[in-house]
Amino acid sequence: MLGADDSGKHRASMTATTRLTALRLWPIAVLCLALLAALGWLVHEQTRARAFADLHERGQNTLSLAESSLRGQLARFERLPSLLADQRVIRSLLLSPRNTDLILAANFYLRDTAELLGASDLYVMYSDGETLAASNFDQPHSFVGGNFAFRPYFFDAMAKGEGRFFALGTTSNKRGYYFGAPIDVAGQRRGVLVIKIDVDEIEQAWASEEVRILVTDPEDIIFLSNRPDWLFHSFGALTPERRARTEATRRYANAELGVLDYRMTQESHGFNLLQGPGNAVDASEYLVVKSAMPDAEWTVQVLLPTRAARLQAVTALGMGLLGFGICALAGLVIWQRRRQLAVRLAMQQAAKDDLERRVIERTQQLRSANAALRDEVSERRAAEAQLRQTQSELVQAGKLAALGQMSAALSHEFNQPLGAARNYAENAQVLLDRGRTEEARGNVERIIGMIDRMTRISRHLRNFARKPNQQLRAVALADSVLAAQEFLDWRLAKQGVTLQVELGPVPPMVIGGPVRLQQVLVNLISNAIDAVEDSPDKLLELRATHDGANVRVTLRDHGPGVPDAVQPRIFDPFFSTKEVGKGLGLGLSISYNILRDFGGESMVRNHPDGGAEFPLVLQAAVAGAQAAE
Repeated sequence: MLGADDSGKHRASMTATTRLTALRLWPIAVLCLALLAALGWLVHEQTRARAFADLHERGQNTLSLAESSLRGQLARFERLPSLLADQRVIRSLLLSPRNTDLILAANFYLRDTAELLGASDLYVMYSDGETLAASNFDQPHSFVGGNFAFRPYFFDAMAKGEGRFFALGTTSNKRGYYFGAPIDVAGQRRGVLVIKIDVDEIEQAWASEEVRILVTDPEDIIFLSNRPDWLFHSFGALTPERRARTEATRRYANAELGVLDYRMTQESHGFNLLQGPGNAVDASEYLVVKSAMPDAEWTVQVLLPTRAARLQAVTALGMGLLGFGICALAGLVIWQRRRQLAVRLAMQQAAKDDLERRVIERTQQLRSANAALRDEVSERRAAEAQLRQTQSELVQAGKLAALGQMSAALSHEFNQPLGAARNYAENAQVLLDRGRTEEARGNVERIIGMIDRMTRISRHLRNFARKPNQQLRAVALADSVLAAQEFLDWRLAKQGVTLQVELGPVPPMVIGGPVRLQQVLVNLISNAIDAVEDSPDKLLELRATHDGANVRVTLRDHGPGVPDAVQPRIFDPFFSTKEVGKGLGLGLSISYNILRDFGGESMVRNHPDGGAEFPLVLQAAVAGAQAAE
């Protein structure tokens, strides 16, 4: 049998062996981490490549549709100039270009033909470039008498028998694609017939909040895009040579040309990426898919945001790492348990040799260990229960904090009438004790008035919070203004702001929904209160005028006004000029969309005498408007 010293030496030997094993496992752990990093990088690269490939395929489909729409629009008019140039009225005009009767006949023919074909303009140019007749002869910006010999569609048609050109009209200031065909009479080339087609419909069909579609000319200048702020901007600097070639043909007339601040890179898998840190391009990254249209000398490009693709790759990497971590943790648990089992078996083998002498002591030790284990389990269960209770308390505390924030803004509105009601009640008791019943009755009536006031505040809060019905009906503008005024009365009083309301001798009725109209007025008045917060003149003016089928409601403040650079974006979602934490920038955007649902509109401008004005145009109510909100 082994003695106590032998048993202790055996346990010490087992502990040393365990430590040595742990030290040997460190290189394996480092290698596993390296392999994990390599595997994660490979998964990320492959996932990103697949996501970019899917994005590229989507871009190719969009590019094909955009290019097909362009080609289809051009193909509709491609052969028409030569056919129209062969008409008798056109040929007769070229033989006698100063004959007023022929000019008038040609003008009417070109106007009727343009309306029939859906073309923007049709006009006939003499051999020197002077326009003899045009479909817009009776319009303020008529082409008749204008000389466009500098345009390629003229001199190419005269020299090569066909002319094409995309440009911004120098007279109409509208974009269009021009087809030119020579007019040959008696074996002589006497002039050119030109068809101009409008491309705005194509651009409108490309409307998209996510995908960017654009078309560039030979000088890499954007002239078609579903992003208006990109128009007439070039990729890369406008060198003197590029600018001179553009100005020689006056392709963009008097339009100011800009330069896009961008950076073009190539992804490791060959995809072209565009990133714009500022200027007209969003500070975002786009995958670029493009195709050339040699006939029109255009390049069609589709830009797709890569954020979703990169997020997909990162998500896949995170999921992979999470799965690997779970497997590694499970393996570690199994290894630890096997190791503990091996140690336990070895110790049991050593204990067998000393069993006769240490059986009672060993049994007691095991019982103590089991008791300690049960105590530890109990402690952990108690800790888990305490954690769950703490979490519940934190959730409840969060709820109470939210309730406190909501009630803080209204505490003044409720405390004031409650305090007044208490004073009136105490006075009523004294008056009743003294037998002054009528005066006590007056105090009771005042208390009832206070209660009615609190009831109105609660009703406005309840009505303002409920979800409105989307149907429209005739709404009394005065009721919505009064509800919004009572809802914001505490803010007006707190900040010392005066709201003047003038709705005319007969307050108008408008088409809308009472709750949503109240929401619009609350948003506008709240912004106006913020605008005059630091202004010495804390006056707000709300006026309404009836203008035929419409009602114009104008809210003016006497604050600093709205900068000109901000006005075009004032109704955009999440755009705000307030400090951080004082708004999400959604109030004016929501109001704008509500008014548009009502069939109205909203604007912003600065008053000549200072401050900002927000005119609202609403439809005047007609008899028989039904449906409640």
